[in-house]
Amino acid sequence: MNSSSPSTHQLSAHNIGHLIDSVDAFLFDCDGVIWKGDSLIDGVPHTLDWLRSKAIFLILIFPVLSSILFLSIELILGLIAGKEARVCYQQFHEIKKPIRQKVPIPRHFSQPAAMFLKVRKFPQDKKVYVIGGEGILEELQLAGFTGLGGPEDGEKTAELKPNSLFEHDKSVGAVVVGLDPRINYYKLQYGTLCIRENPGCLFIATNRDSVGHMTNLQEWPGAGCMVAAICGSTQKEPIVVGKPSTFMMDFLLERLDTDILFGQNAGCKTLLVLSGVTTLPTLEDPSNTILPDYYTSKVSDIFDLMS
Repeated sequence: MNSSSPSTHQLSAHNIGHLIDSVDAFLFDCDGVIWKGDSLIDGVPHTLDWLRSKAIFLILIFPVLSSILFLSIELILGLIAGKEARVCYQQFHEIKKPIRQKVPIPRHFSQPAAMFLKVRKFPQDKKVYVIGGEGILEELQLAGFTGLGGPEDGEKTAELKPNSLFEHDKSVGAVVVGLDPRINYYKLQYGTLCIRENPGCLFIATNRDSVGHMTNLQEWPGAGCMVAAICGSTQKEPIVVGKPSTFMMDFLLERLDTDILFGQNAGCKTLLVLSGVTTLPTLEDPSNTILPDYYTSKVSDIFDLMS
């Protein structure tokens, strides 16, 4: 993009009204947009409250640490990929407190990998090996599947010595890879053997984010790093069930009685918020071909510009 590009515009007092009047819903990313790490970004609660007061349907997607998605008002649908549910509840409550309209708290969230396996009618007698957090294992169990690995295997080591055979469960029919702060050589070997040696074993990635705001001060390696390691050892590409895959979008469109289409590919207007990973120099780089309709520094600019 360059400054003369007609394809993207900085959000301003002159165009914010047109944007608000032309949409029925806002779909928000959360990490780097709603919060960074464990800290809410200034101005988010009253901006969401104001949008809801205008009868605008709000949809929030929690990626990176988790791939949660919840729909306020009519429906809440959760999609977790590696973050413990109680942390997500806590962050949800922090947003909810200043918002006047009551929003029901979901009894549980559903992990997109578990949802994908359910939709694909994954055999109940097959097991799932997890390189990722406890949340994935919990949601697999909720979906009726048997999960192996996860944090428990973070303490295990692989024996690298002559005539040492690494054993793995031959009934594993899928390997799910998400963000895993406790990833190690044991997990990489286990997942690799399952994918390479178990006939028909699926290789599923929760997302391929390279970095994420795991804390409010720094970016950290994302799930994409773990996924790339398994890609390298198996020479296979994963089925991605989180962003940028359309799986979640397709699932929602099947279940929502609405004409909202999500993302540029579905014909939506797009707004890049520069409080996340993407910076203005990255956006303006001539090699960048992904251009939003609008860009701004933070979510609360919506409220400030309308005021």
